[in-house]
Amino acid sequence: MASRIEVGFKKGIKDALGDSTRKRIVEDLHINVENVRTLDVYTIDADISNEQIKILGEELFADPVIQEYSHKPLAEDFSWLIEVGFKPGVTDNVGATAKKASEDILKTTIKGVYFSRQYLINGKITKEDADKIAGGLLANTLIERWVIINSKDWDKQKGVHLPLPIVKGKHKPAVVELDLNISDTKLKELSTQRLLALNHGEMIALKEYFNTEKMRTQRKDLGLTLPTDVEIEVLAQTWSEHCKHKIFNSQITYSDDKGSLVINSLFNTFIKRATKEINKPWLVSVFTDNAGVIKFNDEYNLVMKVETHNTPSALDPYGGAITGIVGVNRDPMGTGIGARLIFNTDIFCFASPFYDKELPPRLLHPKRIFEGVRRGVEHGGNKSGIPTVNGCI
Repeated sequence: MASRIEVGFKKGIKDALGDSTRKRIVEDLHINVENVRTLDVYTIDADISNEQIKILGEELFADPVIQEYSHKPLAEDFSWLIEVGFKPGVTDNVGATAKKASEDILKTTIKGVYFSRQYLINGKITKEDADKIAGGLLANTLIERWVIINSKDWDKQKGVHLPLPIVKGKHKPAVVELDLNISDTKLKELSTQRLLALNHGEMIALKEYFNTEKMRTQRKDLGLTLPTDVEIEVLAQTWSEHCKHKIFNSQITYSDDKGSLVINSLFNTFIKRATKEINKPWLVSVFTDNAGVIKFNDEYNLVMKVETHNTPSALDPYGGAITGIVGVNRDPMGTGIGARLIFNTDIFCFASPFYDKELPPRLLHPKRIFEGVRRGVEHGGNKSGIPTVNGCI
């Protein structure tokens, strides 16, 4: 049976997250709310005693100076309650850390710990407003789910019931053989059905590759016949825009009223070639390692890594940005014999935060993307001991 531990600030302690959430609701959604308070919720999928809950609350989840905890609902004095948690299958970093720490403290095995957050909102707002706040600001429909409760329907004895985000299904992993000797139309359908994101030319290239005499002979010697879905998906992932930067490296024909110009790779033409032509003596290593190396003085070199993370950050601003920045921090450590990380910097490019027209389906507002990305970069660096010292937008 699952247990919940709710953690909130004691009376008189400032709830900075609640205050900033209220400000964003008022400024971004133009919904007038009086105040917002927050509670952190840890749902523990294990049969544990009240004494063990007390131990976790006191030793792990709550700061005794400024916070209180309870295995019963703490919510009170609100107009609307919104609790947000991850969908099944989505990585829950806080929950995973809480699970490991709980097991260390209790010296037992726990199936899982799942993190969610409650927002207690006060104000004369409607159910429609609450829905807008939940889906338009507090949660990302792509990765999160939520429950909304009006104060009139609140039962403190029952509390909030947010089902455990456990992936359920009878699917068993299996390797499937795929016949690529099919028509062009069927190849296109295969790419779509399998979410390969490969175009017609790339699917033809795969078909021809697996039909070469050399490949057919090698596969026969290994007891292999048709290519498997595993092989195809590995190749598709390797050829993806995210990994291969196909647009940046492709041949582009640019036309205007003055004529046409063929650019053989934007990267090779405008970045790599320019760097080689300038050929500054202080460039120690460029385009060959995980990051660039610049001579700082006779004793030290400076390692620099830059990375875009546009699409992941557009889908999940916080998660996309934090993944990007920790990847940037990873690469200097893997350059040469390894560099010591000093600081992060950033350059943000977004659409206008004042955009007030209807958004296309599944797109988040530019201001929401900006705030999520900024927070992701901050947390990805600061929580690893790497400060973000400057940036621009």
